[in-house]
Amino acid sequence: MDLGLTDRVYVLTGASRGLGYATAQSLVADGARVVLSARDPEAVATAAQQLGGPEHAVGLTADLTDPETPGQLVAAAQEHFGRLDGALISVGGPPAGNAAAITDEQWRLSFETVFLGTIRAVRTIAAVLPEGGAIGLVLSTSARGPVPGLGISNGLRPGLVGAAKDIADDYGPRGVRVVGLLPGRILTDRNRELFAATGDPDRARADAEATIPLRRLGDPAEFGRVAAFVLSPAASYLTGITLPVDGGALRGL
Repeated sequence: MDLGLTDRVYVLTGASRGLGYATAQSLVADGARVVLSARDPEAVATAAQQLGGPEHAVGLTADLTDPETPGQLVAAAQEHFGRLDGALISVGGPPAGNAAAITDEQWRLSFETVFLGTIRAVRTIAAVLPEGGAIGLVLSTSARGPVPGLGISNGLRPGLVGAAKDIADDYGPRGVRVVGLLPGRILTDRNRELFAATGDPDRARADAEATIPLRRLGDPAEFGRVAAFVLSPAASYLTGITLPVDGGALRGL
């Protein structure tokens, strides 16, 4: 299938590694060009170079808690590649812990990054996208079912799903799509950290795999391919939905 990605341009946040970087790899492999952002200047520069350098990818040091960041990302895409067709908005996972034990400061900081930073980026980017543009939000299966020990994610992700649906309704008449992606247990640094925090990472991983019908963790590339499809013109009739990428772990129909 030709996804229609050739020469299209996408902004990806939190994309120096993990799911964002895997999506960038899939986009570039199909002919798209990308603007990556992350907080670590060395990591984002290395990621852009690994994707083929300035002809295919450029890196920008940026933090979604900064209100100026979304506009800077839009400007970078237009300056370097002359257009912008969509975005993948991803932020790092919030601190682990049960909701009742998390401090007010942890809630406030996580709201600024996970929730407000995401919404600000979506509305800024959606406003400048042409017809056929698309935005993907990297959320979590916690948007549909609470994950033990991830109280902040359980609290904020469902709200983001509702906000994304609302934004999809607003921009649908302009031909701009908004889709939520719900990764489950995928072998990223984040999940390695969560496994390590249990004190027995091998047992924690085995327990997690036992709850997944495919009986294994996902590979970031498997998420990246789904995200690239969702952002592509080939998915032109998908909007306002949440799409699990979780090996069948969610039990809801």
